[in-house]
Amino acid sequence: MRGGGFWQLGQSITRRIAQGDKKSVVRRCFATEAAELKKTALYDFHVAHGGKMVPFAGWSMPIQYKDSIMDSTLNCRSNGSLFDVSHMCGLSLKGKDCIPFLEKLVIADVASLAPGTGSLTVFTNEKGGAIDDSVITKVTDDHIYLVVNAGCRDKDLAHIGAHMEAFKAKGGDVSWHIHDERSLIALQGPLAAPVLQHLTKDDLSKFYFGEFKMLDINGVHCYLTRTGYTGEDGFEISIPSESTLDLTKAILEKSEGKIRLTGLGARDSLRLEAGLCLYGNDMEQHVTPVEAGLTWAIGKRRRAEGGFLGAEVILKQLETGPSVRRVGIISSGPPPRSHSEVTDSKGSALGEVTSGGFSPCLKKNIAMGYVKSGSHKAGTKVNVVVRGKSYEGVITKMPFVPTKYYKPT
Repeated sequence: MRGGGFWQLGQSITRRIAQGDKKSVVRRCFATEAAELKKTALYDFHVAHGGKMVPFAGWSMPIQYKDSIMDSTLNCRSNGSLFDVSHMCGLSLKGKDCIPFLEKLVIADVASLAPGTGSLTVFTNEKGGAIDDSVITKVTDDHIYLVVNAGCRDKDLAHIGAHMEAFKAKGGDVSWHIHDERSLIALQGPLAAPVLQHLTKDDLSKFYFGEFKMLDINGVHCYLTRTGYTGEDGFEISIPSESTLDLTKAILEKSEGKIRLTGLGARDSLRLEAGLCLYGNDMEQHVTPVEAGLTWAIGKRRRAEGGFLGAEVILKQLETGPSVRRVGIISSGPPPRSHSEVTDSKGSALGEVTSGGFSPCLKKNIAMGYVKSGSHKAGTKVNVVVRGKSYEGVITKMPFVPTKYYKPT
């Protein structure tokens, strides 16, 4: 979900650490931010287990542990990973008008969600651009739970708060609570469900992708969502912060060492392999959901009625098509990076890469970016310019690695 330096942290810092230059990286990254960085409830646990801590969105977060980012990525796909994502911001909207309020700000058909289900959505601005992406859940008809990205927290809360004041001034019944008292961990991979099942009495075999429930895990009341950011089956667990360490230890113990603590570096490579956007890289305030390939997230009723910020722009794009589109790219040569130019065979500009790197699972370069409509179809040959040299590539369907979300058969 959230980027804004994710790729720089995940690649350039990791390369420097791998080259034994950890001290200069730490000095450089923490020189101006050390005193201001927030720490999650698991900070000491990360450090004790070899976590390499870096600044991210105002927090000190682990970018990797003792294993490499490549090994961590592969282990998530074959066994499982446990991520601390407590830097992200969970909040609840409550009141009989919380759904019509939220629908003024997002593209989802929130009203049509069944209680206990959710969806990815996008907060839009007046021009149809993405303020942030978010996973929202209808807990009940008068309670919405959502998680926004760490780097977007301040602007998101200001945006929601300003619109809430105006909505309430007109008689709307909505209030909110920001869950700063809770932490958030993400358990991902094929062992996620069998390991978590050891810690709860609820039957997870009947709990599917995109669903939400409140239940006891390891004896503590948690919010559980079957979702994630890796393309694997998995869960995001919101838990009172004082109980986070015990649950983390219990998950790792029950997995018998197969599920590993995993940092932001592998999280980034996993989401790229899954073809998932990183806000700040692949989505920005000037990029619409249609351009980003998220048309599916615009509810049918919303397409007919509009009623959200920027609807006029977005509905027009649905009708006539966008001028640019997000695509996947497989390329030769060095791995492409953000802002690498994409051209046709004659060297004419088509667009640029927004995220790119070497896929640990596919053992080849993968990237996503934006190109002109008409050049976006799978199989279209392109060139990717890396450090001034042009390398062959091809537009490819995403996800690069097949997703394994747990859905009813």
